[in-house]
Amino acid sequence: MNKIVIALAGLLLGAGSACAADGSGARELFRRIDTNGDRKLEFSEIQAARARMFDRMDANHNGLLDAGEVRTAVEQVKSKRDFQAAQFADFRAQASRIGRNGDGKISRDEFAAFIPDRLLRADTNGDGALSISELRALRRQ
Repeated sequence: MNKIVIALAGLLLGAGSACAADGSGARELFRRIDTNGDRKLEFSEIQAARARMFDRMDANHNGLLDAGEVRTAVEQVKSKRDFQAAQFADFRAQASRIGRNGDGKISRDEFAAFIPDRLLRADTNGDGALSISELRALRRQ
């Protein structure tokens, strides 16, 4: 696991491109998300992590993310030397992908429930979780 690169943006922000973490940063992030300690990231664990991230991103605490809050969150990730952050796709595109009701806004429930297609495809055995080998395969893509 010491060489695993976790796609932070894919797991948490839902962007199509990945943010690479260094070895120890990847291990720490994996441990924080893997709350039951089974060395797999279950989609329910990813959704819980996304809910926690939403709460940190929702600066005005109105239960909705706006473009400015998303930009601020991406800039904060970029400013940490632990991650090489990729650009978060334009907010309108993300809102249309993540938001289920078509209102152009992202609620906490919508954000938490969203699992990016690339993660769903990475779950090659269909168990609703990403094993270390599935994460390694995802990194190579």
